[in-house]
Amino acid sequence: MFPTGPGLIPTQLHRGIGGGSCVFLNYAVWESTAHFKRAFHNPEFRSQLRHYPPSALASPPLFRKLAVPGVCVE
Repeated sequence: MFPTGPGLIPTQLHRGIGGGSCVFLNYAVWESTAHFKRAFHNPEFRSQLRHYPPSALASPPLFRKLAVPGVCVE
């Protein structure tokens, strides 16, 4: 189960490619920082985090998408 909420655009789960990797990254895009903050402070949203295994580290840093000429677009 992955948290959801108003303002959540896409989310994508990634797994490390090393043999039998236990490293996962859940990448989500939100309409705005305000949407993310509302969702993250919602008790129903936070209750979904309990479904993660005890070894999971849930760290919600926020990033801004950047354009790099010749590499990626904004």
